[in-house]
Amino acid sequence: MNSYISIPRILKAASLMLLTITLTSCEIDDFPDPNNPIIEPNASVTELNYLVVGTESGMRNFLGTYYDNVGVIGREHYRFSGADPRFTTDLLGFSTSVLDDNTFYTTNPWGARYRVVKNANILIERAENSTLITEEQRQGYIGFAKTIKAHQLLMNLTMTNENGIRIEVEDVDNPGPIVKGDDAYAALANLLNEAATHLGSAGTTFAFPLSAGFAGFDTPATFLEFNRGLAARIAVYRGRYSEALTLLEASFLDLTGNFDRGVYYTFSTAPGDQLNPLFFAPNATGEVRIAHPSFVADATPGDARLSKVSLRTASATQNFLTGQYDVAVYSSLLDPVPIIRNEELILIYAEAKIQTNQLGDAVTALNRIRTANNIGVYTGPQTQQALITEMLRQRRYSLYFEGHRWVDMRRYNRLSELPIDRAGDDVWVSFPIPFAES
Repeated sequence: MNSYISIPRILKAASLMLLTITLTSCEIDDFPDPNNPIIEPNASVTELNYLVVGTESGMRNFLGTYYDNVGVIGREHYRFSGADPRFTTDLLGFSTSVLDDNTFYTTNPWGARYRVVKNANILIERAENSTLITEEQRQGYIGFAKTIKAHQLLMNLTMTNENGIRIEVEDVDNPGPIVKGDDAYAALANLLNEAATHLGSAGTTFAFPLSAGFAGFDTPATFLEFNRGLAARIAVYRGRYSEALTLLEASFLDLTGNFDRGVYYTFSTAPGDQLNPLFFAPNATGEVRIAHPSFVADATPGDARLSKVSLRTASATQNFLTGQYDVAVYSSLLDPVPIIRNEELILIYAEAKIQTNQLGDAVTALNRIRTANNIGVYTGPQTQQALITEMLRQRRYSLYFEGHRWVDMRRYNRLSELPIDRAGDDVWVSFPIPFAES
């Protein structure tokens, strides 16, 4: 588990063997060797569509490790593993443990995201050079690829934070420098804006299929709404709140709509496909995800979001940590996992309204979240600081186990408020850049 392939080596490998795990809702023509397709420089729609399927499929690789990383450090849950204690040592800073720059929890998610980026880069290059597709089709392929590329790079930046990421990796023999801070976020925002321009010139339909996870977002116009939602997420990460509100207007934000409408990773039992890596059966032993005790202890009585955890028949314990509740966000190995959904957009809207001092609008949005979850309207002080605390609380419960808590507390300089379970434990600010990259 300690082996690691550096970015140049990842990209070279990916250029030889594209990620092609089946997405069952997509239909593509057969290739002579579907695991090692040869994509001609002058690619056809069929060949480009194969790249789209591989790109989307690869987004799910090592997803479980990513969510364990950010969730455990963010004190949302514990990962008790009979096979590997590092989920309760390294990730929590137990005793003298620190985050390792050359082990599975750092290198695997990092490498998986860059493999998808490589697929996206190949798709962009082939679409740009193909004479076998229309101009609208070309714009659709490029808009899709740049949007997914930005999302994947954002996931790595979420982990490494101020340590940065590589943005320019098109040249596998000479990747660009590691970009840090707001420069990295700005580069991703620009990439999404470029994608939006392409999508705006892509006509009314895509030439390629997408999985059921993109249901309702599978045309250039609706995919653009997904793109603008991701851009709004980055805008609040950057503290650009007026910009976030503008982006939300072009997204799929619906203040009175279904919280769960959005874009998802999907899973199936089809040969070669993947199962939801975030589901463990209730009362499991050996490999379990246990809700951090504070999630229940800090909740408002009657909060409907407490259904995201379930009481075990017996407590689970490992390495001086104990919990009574399983993480129960997912009920089966086939449940989809959100990339972004309307409930997050409503909370982004509330945050941006607070930060632009439009407090009445913010309270209205927060009350939409509160009343839908059976905890009544907000009755606290209507000051900016009090509403920031309220907004973070609602994000904690609404977006539980979706990869946000650690990021939220970090960007508001509140990591010190996360619970320390054992004397000497640490709350890490960021993951190190993988050893082979530094």
